Amino acid sequence: MGVKRAVFNLFVGRTIPAQYAFDRTIECPDYYAMNDIVYPRSPRETMCGWVHLPRFVDKIRLHLAGKLHADYQENLTKGFDGVWLKHAGVSAEQFIGVVKNSITDGQVADWVLQNVKKNETEKTVFCDFVLNRGTEGGEITERLNMRKQQAGLAHRDDLKTFVDYIDADEKRI
Repeated sequence: MGVKRAVFNLFVGRTIPAQYAFDRTIECPDYYAMNDIVYPRSPRETMCGWVHLPRFVDKIRLHLAGKLHADYQENLTKGFDGVWLKHAGVSAEQFIGVVKNSITDGQVADWVLQNVKKNETEKTVFCDFVLNRGTEGGEITERLNMRKQQAGLAHRDDLKTFVDYIDADEKRI
């Protein structure tokens, strides 16, 4: 069984000081390398108290590097991305610029802490919205069920929210 080597460099097309340049390199058997999709982090992951934010940062970096899969392109800065932008009071162009001009997640986090002045209650409202989206019933739950059906996950009764669906669709659960 052969081994495929996938290299994902977050800094494609930029001049980076040598001490900061790195590749995320993964070696895996052929049967794990079934597609070329590089998945962003789970929406459950947090940065500065915000769920979904690390995922949004990953999507922007992948987009800037020309590596964001077509399935994600149409909704970049929409959906949960757009809800975060609205709650944070930041424009899509502004935040994309922040990510583009940063090297590390720490730099993005520093910018967020300095420029997004929301209290814990406001962050909790956002967190609850994201982590519970799909449980409201009606049209939203129907859309979740449709997405599960399209992805071949209709049999998964444990997928109650869009975050559950995303994590299952991206093979995390």
